[in-house]
Amino acid sequence: MKKKLVSVLVCLAMTVSMIAGCGVSKVEEVAQDPAPAAEVPAEEVAEEAPAPEAVVTETAGDYKIAVVPKLTSIAWFQRMEVGVKEFAEKNGVDAFYTGPSEGDGALQAQVIEDLISQGVDAICVVPFSTEALEPVLKKAREAGIVVITHEASGMTNMDYDIEAFDNAAYGEHFMEKLGEVTGGKGEYLLTVGSLTSESHNQWVDAAKVLQEEKFPEMKQYGDKIETADDQSKAYEKVKEALTANPNIAAIQGSAMPDVAGAALAVEELGLAGKVKLAGTSLVSVSGKYVKDGTIEMISFWDPSLAGQAMIQLAIKVLDKETIGNGCDLGVTGYDDMTLVDKVLYGQAWIDVTKENVDDPAYDF
Repeated sequence: MKKKLVSVLVCLAMTVSMIAGCGVSKVEEVAQDPAPAAEVPAEEVAEEAPAPEAVVTETAGDYKIAVVPKLTSIAWFQRMEVGVKEFAEKNGVDAFYTGPSEGDGALQAQVIEDLISQGVDAICVVPFSTEALEPVLKKAREAGIVVITHEASGMTNMDYDIEAFDNAAYGEHFMEKLGEVTGGKGEYLLTVGSLTSESHNQWVDAAKVLQEEKFPEMKQYGDKIETADDQSKAYEKVKEALTANPNIAAIQGSAMPDVAGAALAVEELGLAGKVKLAGTSLVSVSGKYVKDGTIEMISFWDPSLAGQAMIQLAIKVLDKETIGNGCDLGVTGYDDMTLVDKVLYGQAWIDVTKENVDDPAYDF
């Protein structure tokens, strides 16, 4: 494996010309200035000019970088594949996308075992189960493979993790919306793709803490609902819960298909408008429910850009660049990152409601 690729990010400044790389920050400053609640207003994202593209040298093909999603069969990660292919074509990097078709930690671990055998230079992975991947990612790092994770800030066996935003703030903003539209009353459901899906649990745990503090007349019904990132399972489990308990007033979804599955259940039971929904999804999956008012709000970050950011960070680590506070990966939302320990936080979430659901910028 050759390790001499040089990655240069070109940035424009209004007054002073400078190279915006991954500057070193003082640890104590980072500790005192935690990652901000990184909401990006949707109207600003739609008008924002593209971030400067990464420029790589002619030796880019020396690196072989694999991007492994939780699963390949849903729109969210198919969108990530688009970003991986675009980055590879534009920059001449041997970056490719591979993963299991089902949401299963053991299957994802087997994919990574195969990549270790192939001798890739870096693995960029979105873990379905952080517990299932810790042993195999440890093996990868021991083999000299750079490991970049996404949605897995608590993992041990990685070089760096990239988060699109502060996870607690993201989860809280859904509960803020649900508390607002329910008048702060009633029972609610929380869904996650898996009980071992780290980011999903961070979102709903933070949401529940906020609910208890700010909306004391609300209460979680039952336990977290696991959906395996499967829309049909979300539909079935939510419908079962709604049938059992007519007092449910709201649902917060985490996995990309969750609120779409929940919306179908709500409509079939004649509860549209009565049960309020908010959660992570894409316009292509849940837009119709946002338009008709069944879903109050969906939020997301562009998986295409997240995939590109992971690859760019892997290249920087392979090039032995210093990674620090203010890191610029040349990708919109990931161009002024906050470093806390080994986790880089961006400013990349987007909110979509009935008012902006038809914006072509979000049509993916």
